[in-house]
Formats: sequence, C-alpha cells, structure tokens
Amino acid sequence: MVFTRFVEVGRVAIITDGPDTGKLCVIIDVVDQKKALIDGPAHGVKRQALQFNRMSLLDYTIKIPRSAREKTVKKAWAAAEIDKQWAESSRYKKTELRKRRAALTDFQRFKVKLLKRERQRIIRGKEKLIQKGK
Repeated sequence: MVFTRFVEVGRVAIITDGPDTGKLCVIIDVVDQKKALIDGPAHGVKRQALQFNRMSLLDYTIKIPRSAREKTVKKAWAAAEIDKQWAESSRYKKTELRKRRAALTDFQRFKVKLLKRERQRIIRGKEKLIQKGK
C-alpha cells in the first residue's frame, strides 16, 4: 500500500491534542520538520504553528497558495466542501458515536445493555435454526 497523505500546503488535518482537539484545520505553510502553520476558519481554529505530532492528516486537500490569507482559505474551504466530505466520513461518524455514548446516563447505559442482550438472543436463535436445517 502506497502512502498518499503527505504534509503539503492545503492538506486538511484534525487536531488531536490541545484546546482545539477534534477540530479541522488546513496546513498553510510548513515551518520546519516538526511544525506547520495551520488555520481553521470554518471551525474557529486561529492561525498558529502546530506540531505534526499534535495533528492527524486527512485525505482531503484544498487548492491554496503558500501562506494564504484567512479569507482565501475560507473561500477554498467552502469551494472544496470539506465539511460535507468530513460529515460523510466513517471517522467522523465514529467520533460522534463515541460522544453520544459518553453522554449517556446510567439508566440509558443499562437499557442499551438489555437491548444488546435481546439482540444476541435473537441472533443465537436464528443461528440454531440454520444449523438444524443443514
């Protein structure tokens, strides 16, 4: 499998550490081997230098020049429909599911446990019927 997510100007990333954790940003310029200048106008991330080990690169890129202004980045972000693509990705759906599960109360977790148990009981019953049919 060939690596395709390179650090480049216009590469969209998700911040994995710090106060902006979970927000999307775009690489504006590469500062050195460990840092990049990022901006995330659509998600409230201010322009700043961020270490590469505090972000995770995504498959999306936008066409912007090096050290582009915030207005230019915002237009390119909207034109590429990054938010729409991100909302359709499996990674976004998994993080939303984790957030929803973390917000459950004790009683809601108990109800989920009972529903899972009932689902497994139905699945096991169907499996037994299939095995007897052979």
